Amino acid sequence: MRLKTDIHAADPRPNDPPQIAHENHRSCSSSPRRSSSGSQHLALAARATNDAVRDWDVKTGALSWPQGLEALLGFNAAAVSPEIGFWQKQIHPEDRARTIASIRNALAEGEQWSGEYRFLRADGTYIHLLERAVIVRGEHDTLRFVGSLMDITARMQLQDQLLRSQKMEAFGQLAGGVAHDFNNFLTTILGYSDLLLNEIGLKGANAKHVGEILSAAKRASALTSQLLAFSRKQALEPRVVEVNTVITHLERSLLGLLGENISVECHLHRSNHPAHVRVDPAQLTQIILNLAVNARDAMPNGGRLTLGTSTVRIDENSRPGGCADELATGEYALITITDDGVGMSDEMKAHLFEPFFTTKDKGLGSGLGLATSYGIVRQSGGHICVESDLGKGTMVSIYLPKVAAPPAPSYTKPGVKKLSAGTETVLVLEDDVSVRHISVRVLRALGYHVLEAANGDDAQRLITFECKRKVDLLLTDMVMPQMSGRDFADWLAKTSPETKVLFISGYLDESLQPADRCRHGMFFLPKPFDPDQLASKVREALDS
Repeated sequence: MRLKTDIHAADPRPNDPPQIAHENHRSCSSSPRRSSSGSQHLALAARATNDAVRDWDVKTGALSWPQGLEALLGFNAAAVSPEIGFWQKQIHPEDRARTIASIRNALAEGEQWSGEYRFLRADGTYIHLLERAVIVRGEHDTLRFVGSLMDITARMQLQDQLLRSQKMEAFGQLAGGVAHDFNNFLTTILGYSDLLLNEIGLKGANAKHVGEILSAAKRASALTSQLLAFSRKQALEPRVVEVNTVITHLERSLLGLLGENISVECHLHRSNHPAHVRVDPAQLTQIILNLAVNARDAMPNGGRLTLGTSTVRIDENSRPGGCADELATGEYALITITDDGVGMSDEMKAHLFEPFFTTKDKGLGSGLGLATSYGIVRQSGGHICVESDLGKGTMVSIYLPKVAAPPAPSYTKPGVKKLSAGTETVLVLEDDVSVRHISVRVLRALGYHVLEAANGDDAQRLITFECKRKVDLLLTDMVMPQMSGRDFADWLAKTSPETKVLFISGYLDESLQPADRCRHGMFFLPKPFDPDQLASKVREALDS
């Protein structure tokens, strides 16, 4: 038998049975008639759930909606077809075949069915529905499918947000671990390349070759910075800046970057109280430039890019749209980058901040730009939100917590810059042999008396039994097997409380376990570092 829609073919019976009476005729004649009181109770229970109910006569294809067609789905009963085809047509195309096949199997051999699918409401938006149905088989082979449709859109959004957060967190942990090991290699490459150029005094072609090695290592260092930024473990250098000043300094750069066919407009907030935020200004500048380039690529035929700043207060009644994470209540400085380009679909927006996802053609984007921006903004305590529609453009909003304006800088008398050399005793504790060797060599060349150890046990033995000199500075890796650098520093503080401590690590201090982090008065040098950075930080710690 061929019925009106594909789903009707699910019925395994070879012959057409007599049609069953529809909703108003109480189709299951062999069942006892329900009392009016029982019917009222069921109706009240259905209304209490705010669900929609559909009653489908499988043999005839007739479909009725005893409840919720308008309240939940937005349709007027008089304006929709009383056929099963209406329901099928509203199912999302990606869910339709799966849902119909599942119901077909249940009709063939089951008494109940449940499934989830997206359904197009009358207002043009899709909602996620969970439908639970009972299959009623009456006499004369009658067959009814009565389902209750529950809106689970909010639950699905929370689930998607959780999955996305878990995926990004897992990648962040992987990226942080890879970057940590990679930074050890880069520290060695940068250190020995610098020594070849300065200590040996290479000239001509050899010096050029080593210079290329240095350049490549610095580019690789920038890549690890991107990975650490995404994982929110980048060593940022935050300071208090005023958002209007950041945007104003960018205008000239943007004009040359975007091209002549794109106009730039700035709408900066005007207030007697400028908006200050605590961020790494270089990273914030890079984020805005990256977003501007994305906007340019979304406007291949030209258009308008608008930069705006304002101040907003976020509370439970004013939650912005397009945010992957919920904003805490408080005062924010808001930076918006808006274009009138091609826009993005919901599918694109769902993956926007995932690493290596790009909307650009193959070979034209790494997919790390927005993921990196997301990591930097979140690490700075802010949020990044995206609102976009196909053909209508995109608006990216950066929310950064407002902070108090910094005090006016005090005047300091110019002085002679101190040299980075010294004669103090420095203990280098580092488990990576290459990083330890280059650090020891650089410090000895600067005149320091250097002791070295590969682990905490060796360092304790050296301090307790072998070293007869006072240790002025401990230079230690933060993360080491057996005894961490922080644990050894705590032990040394009891043995030699006057010893200064300088931590080095491929991780950002704030990303470590609380027990392993620096305490007040300790210094931190992120990897990779070159000899100049090492010498400068050692001198800074000793002179503190």
